[in-house]
Amino acid sequence: MHLLIPFASALAEAGASTLRSLDLPNLARLLSRLQPGPRLGSDEFSLSPPHECALAAAWGWHGGGGTLPFAARSAAADGIEVLDLAWGLLTPVHWVVGRDRINLADPDRLALEADESRTLFDAVRGLFESEGFALAWGAPQRWYLAHESLAELPTASLDRVVGRNVDRWLPEGAPARLLRRLFNEVQMLLYTHPLNAQREERGLPSVNALWLSGCGRFQPAREQAVTLDARLRTPLLSEDWPAWAEAWRSLDAGPLADLLHALERGTPEVALTLAGERFAQRFEPATGPLWQRLVQRWRGVAPVPLLEAL
Repeated sequence: MHLLIPFASALAEAGASTLRSLDLPNLARLLSRLQPGPRLGSDEFSLSPPHECALAAAWGWHGGGGTLPFAARSAAADGIEVLDLAWGLLTPVHWVVGRDRINLADPDRLALEADESRTLFDAVRGLFESEGFALAWGAPQRWYLAHESLAELPTASLDRVVGRNVDRWLPEGAPARLLRRLFNEVQMLLYTHPLNAQREERGLPSVNALWLSGCGRFQPAREQAVTLDARLRTPLLSEDWPAWAEAWRSLDAGPLADLLHALERGTPEVALTLAGERFAQRFEPATGPLWQRLVQRWRGVAPVPLLEAL
């Protein structure tokens, strides 16, 4: 049993204040019975967030930040024959244009229906196919792009960009030049597409851009290696701190309590990974002398300082 919890810590002061107010008894008891294992990550500006790096490590993937092939894995799960092609995930998104910056809104807020998604997909596919790219539709928010230039193209995860200025996260370098031109053409096409006018009349945000991420070739994964619980994601990215606190409490009462019970029953290979914006820290059952483990349990481990360090 390996539980991975992304968005477990927040760098925003309001989030840090919320964290300091939380009472997480099951997490505290778990940490008093576990010891730190491998730590992954660097800072909040890496292309791949720590939880993606931890997930890739648990699956046995190879590849650096921004080059983990989540697109190919997702395409295969959507029933697309990925073969040995290099794939990227194309996500329909809404860019919020301000006076001096462009922010990427959470794609979940688009409430994009399947028929709308297919209409827009069909509208843009010719732009890519004319340049030798292959496109495939997987789901309303999951379109796929295949091309040899995507084999090792570093791209920023959506989880890095939501709510932030897109400028620093756009792909760079020679392989990205053609893509950036195509994305500009896509934006012009979407700006005048009648479907967006219809959406705006209904009070919905327009689909005015695409985001590319997760590029690379398919890699097999150790499927049962880890369970990811992402309930903290949406409230953190939307900076809804009361909802984030409630999600933390539900985690503590549910999956963390279950993991604690499994550890107390002697279930082998119990592990917990907590991931913030900079680091992912794995915890494994303590293996030191019995007296040392008993002292650690008696003293306890405060979760908040540990989470703040992530």
